[in-house]
Amino acid sequence: MDRNFMTRRGFVFLGLGLLASGCSSTFGSAGYPSMSTYRVASQYRRRQVAYDGNEAPGTIVVNTYERYLYLVEGGGRAIRYGVAVGEEGLTFRGEATVGRKAEWPSWRPTDDMIRRKPRLAQYAGGVEGGPHNPLGAAALYLYQGKQDTMYRLHGTNEPWSIGHAVSNGCVRLTNEDIVDLYSRAPVGTRVKVI
Repeated sequence: MDRNFMTRRGFVFLGLGLLASGCSSTFGSAGYPSMSTYRVASQYRRRQVAYDGNEAPGTIVVNTYERYLYLVEGGGRAIRYGVAVGEEGLTFRGEATVGRKAEWPSWRPTDDMIRRKPRLAQYAGGVEGGPHNPLGAAALYLYQGKQDTMYRLHGTNEPWSIGHAVSNGCVRLTNEDIVDLYSRAPVGTRVKVI
């Protein structure tokens, strides 16, 4: 028998093994839900794009109307991330800096959030960091001077919300995208929300 010949049975077992290994977990290697299990519209996937703004390289620009966050690279280029933004009237606008960063941050709804959405009162004691936390895998906390604005750039456990105005004012990215941005944006990074 030819040793380079694969039997039909061998092919079937190989295919089943590959299929089973691909379905064994919905979590990525970093411990957050894998994007491959969700359908994020292609226009909101992270990519390098031409950018004609006049911001300095390293600046983060959030365009709430377009539902994109840009990390300016210089040379007419930026990394563009799809985002979910705040509901009408709840979005932060203006300039801030990244005052602190956290991986797998804990979350507690603000008193204003609980007044607007009383169902959030069940979380008034806070939610520990992890895959079920609304802030996702990481958060960049926006400050003006030494004052926390209470707005965040953060991951989400609801990646289907990307491209929509659904949050309580913060800017959501997929967990994969916030991990990428977190690695590129140090404390002190300028953030402009338009």
